[in-house]
Amino acid sequence: MRWEELDQQPCSLARTLSVIGDRWTLMVLRDCFLGVRRFEAFERRLGITRHLLADRLKKLVEAGVLIKSPYQERPLREEYRLTEKGLELHPVLLALVQWGDRHMADQRGAPVLHRHKGCGQIMRPVLVCSECGEPVTARDVLVEQGRGWEGEEVVPRKQQG
Repeated sequence: MRWEELDQQPCSLARTLSVIGDRWTLMVLRDCFLGVRRFEAFERRLGITRHLLADRLKKLVEAGVLIKSPYQERPLREEYRLTEKGLELHPVLLALVQWGDRHMADQRGAPVLHRHKGCGQIMRPVLVCSECGEPVTARDVLVEQGRGWEGEEVVPRKQQG
C-alpha cells in the first residue's frame, strides 16, 4: 500500500489518514481547535515553512475539513475555519491528547486541561458504546466486515477471538 493511495483503500482508517495522517496536519488541526485561523498565526506558532503550511491548509480545504473565509476585502485576506466535518475530528484529537497525557507527560502532568462547559468540571474523553452507554476499550470490541468492505478479510482468522 502506497501513501498516496490511502484514499483508495477499502478501510476507513486508511482513508482518514490520507487527509489527517501526518504530524503537521494534526498540529494545524490542534491550533484550529485552539482558535487559530490566520496563516501567519499558524506559521508563527508551528515554526513550519510557508510552503508546507500552505500545502497542509490546501489539503484540509480540499477535503472539506476547513473553509477559507474572507476577513478583509482589499487586499483580500482569508482565514481558515473548521467545517462541521472538521469539528467532528475533535474527539480524535482529544483521544490523542489523552494518550499523550497518560504516556508522554512529565512529572508535572498534563500541559493542557479540558473543562466541560456543561458541568464546569475538568474532563477526560471516554469512548462509550452508542447502544448501551457503557465505556468501551479495545478488549470490548469485535471487528467484523461491513457492507463497504472489499478485498482480503478484515481480521486474519488466527487473530479473531
